[in-house]
Amino acid sequence: MQKLIVHGDPGIRKDAVIDYDGEEQTVFAIQRQGDYHGPDEPQLWCTIGTEDEREAFEKREFVPHWLDVDSVDADDLDVVTAKGDLAV
Repeated sequence: MQKLIVHGDPGIRKDAVIDYDGEEQTVFAIQRQGDYHGPDEPQLWCTIGTEDEREAFEKREFVPHWLDVDSVDADDLDVVTAKGDLAV
């Protein structure tokens, strides 16, 4: 499980599936930052992980401040499904 900061909006929402770092990751949570007083484009602060990590996320068996953080541009993010089971 890790945090991923997406610069821009690729159209993903909670439960989206993305291809990141060579494997499919699920977006467990997403916070949209920068709409009003932020940068020119929004940032999406996502908590991502594999489906094996979903139970740990739902039970909060992790410390958010200790998660690794990466960032990526929205154009460079490979979206498998934008939200839940809907295909892009």
